[in-house]
Amino acid sequence: MTGRTNTYIRRLEKQMSEAAEAMEYERAARLRDDIEALKKAMEKNAVVLADATDADLIAVAEDELEAAVQIFHVRGGRVRGQRGWVTDKVEEITTGALVEHALQQLYGEESGDAVPKEVLVPALPDPVEPVQEWLAGRRGSGVSLRVPQRGDKKALMETVQRNAQQALVLHKTKRASDLTTRSRALEEIADALDLDSAPLRVECYDISHLQGDDVVASMVVFEDGLARKSEYRRFQIKGFAGQDDVRSMHEVITRRFRRYLAEKEKTGEWMDGEEAENGANGEHAEHAESPLAGAANTLTEDDGRPKKFAYPPQLVVVDGGAPQVAAARRALDDLGIDDIAVCGLAKRLEEVWLPGDDDPVVLPRTSEGLYLLQRIRDEAHRFAITYQRTKRSKRFRSSPLDDVPGLGDTRKQALLKHFGSLKKLRSATIDQICEVPGIGRKTAETIAAALAQAAPAAPAVNTATGEIMEEEPGTMGSSGEHVSTGAPDERRGQET
Repeated sequence: MTGRTNTYIRRLEKQMSEAAEAMEYERAARLRDDIEALKKAMEKNAVVLADATDADLIAVAEDELEAAVQIFHVRGGRVRGQRGWVTDKVEEITTGALVEHALQQLYGEESGDAVPKEVLVPALPDPVEPVQEWLAGRRGSGVSLRVPQRGDKKALMETVQRNAQQALVLHKTKRASDLTTRSRALEEIADALDLDSAPLRVECYDISHLQGDDVVASMVVFEDGLARKSEYRRFQIKGFAGQDDVRSMHEVITRRFRRYLAEKEKTGEWMDGEEAENGANGEHAEHAESPLAGAANTLTEDDGRPKKFAYPPQLVVVDGGAPQVAAARRALDDLGIDDIAVCGLAKRLEEVWLPGDDDPVVLPRTSEGLYLLQRIRDEAHRFAITYQRTKRSKRFRSSPLDDVPGLGDTRKQALLKHFGSLKKLRSATIDQICEVPGIGRKTAETIAAALAQAAPAAPAVNTATGEIMEEEPGTMGSSGEHVSTGAPDERRGQET
């Protein structure tokens, strides 16, 4: 019917009327049922493009390693078919080049009307003229290849794009959950990094900040290639002020593994020199009598859960290149830890950096090992960004400006827009505050006084580990209200 259903339905209705007039009631009833069935079918296949347009819409969703392609075939203004696939990006490639490859795969063996008059894409190949000429040659007449800018076609392209995104996510989920694939990925990582065995526990660290403010770090844990969210941790950088990703990485690694050594010392596993001799002479008899019991007691909380930093990883991954890797390795060396491997994953080219190496390790883009490292790095980045945004939003929601009488939301926003941040506003003079439209001298003096009295509140931080510490149950906030510490998993840094 090629989308012209109204004409066909009118023809059936005319035949039904003629049958009824001729008293052929059974035939009229069959035609009536056919009309109803056709209308119901058309409701499920509604017109998406006007004027009975014939077009193919191609969308691409991609990351550094893979791309998902989705195609909607529209004929007579209705979606008549859909197909898609996921392809590996074996080299660095633009979206336009991905579109060109998709066109070649889609129409390489087609001709005539199988190639529509119009092909809508998210980006044009460069150069576009040879591709258009090739499509016109396959069809035998002109083909419009363009990016939709407005109207129904742009709206439909957004739908195709969402389908492509969902297809990529589904593909990644299936790939990550496959046991054989995960095992191969861990073996590839071990081979590439020259490890003695596959790294069954991997920890990844990322630093996040906004122009040097609210500097935080994240630690995510993958065991057997799967995320272990109960082991996630988050840190606030307190050793210095400002933006320095390398120093931040050194501080976080130091704090995390200093705590690990403390836990290890409790079990009697970590003794050197005189301590080891004393242990041999019986001064650590409680560990000698029942080493497993001692380890169990010190590696678990009272409720049986693992302590926060009790278990070491076989591999530490940092988000960054050679400088971040060197900082992490130096932190471990300073603590005397030499049995934990370190590597970094640089985001731009997905290169793997090892300590002391001048050149990166380049894994094939189709490598399962690189895919797993990328997933771990991206998860650390997501967790850090989430925490950093949460801190920033809390800071903006609770502001010393709230205590300034007569200062409404409009003037608060004007102040923050003028100075860029509360920190800069706090350091401004009264004359500078008066430069903001709507702020008089008396109001400026009140603002300056309020900011001087309200020093920026910093959350409590465990100086040994850098972990954010919540207030204990039963403590009182500044307003005198009871302060809730949240669920145990929230206190341990797990994202909920």
